[in-house]
Amino acid sequence: MNEPQKSGGDVPLPIGGVTGPGAAPQVDLHAVLGSEAFWRIARAFYARIDRDAFLRPMFPEDLEEPIRNQAEFLIQYFGGPQDYSARKGHPRLRMRHMNFAIDVAARHAWVACMRGALEDAAIPEPHRSAMMAYFERTATFLINREG
Repeated sequence: MNEPQKSGGDVPLPIGGVTGPGAAPQVDLHAVLGSEAFWRIARAFYARIDRDAFLRPMFPEDLEEPIRNQAEFLIQYFGGPQDYSARKGHPRLRMRHMNFAIDVAARHAWVACMRGALEDAAIPEPHRSAMMAYFERTATFLINREG
């Protein structure tokens, strides 16, 4: 079986047809859902972050840039245009999140916000479950503090 390529200690790169951690979804979710679905997810997610007393302090006051970053990253990851990387370079998720204290509690709170955002954005099954599997794996990967 082919193993996912790794990039500098970062999240395994998604590769079509590869299974296991970091593997791309078997369905091109961008082709199925379209870019607007990922913008809905990002807006819904940050609306939840804005109301979350535990997570809100980790984010900047103005959430427009994080919304754009997340929407473009998700579009790219799930099969759409590479606008995120063209604008920001390689995602380097661990590096970009290292300055934030992410422990198990923060991971669980983030996952709960994302689960709610997928519901708010009306992402249908089985796509919602496929996306949640990615989000749960990645959120665990980003834990950088004990507690």
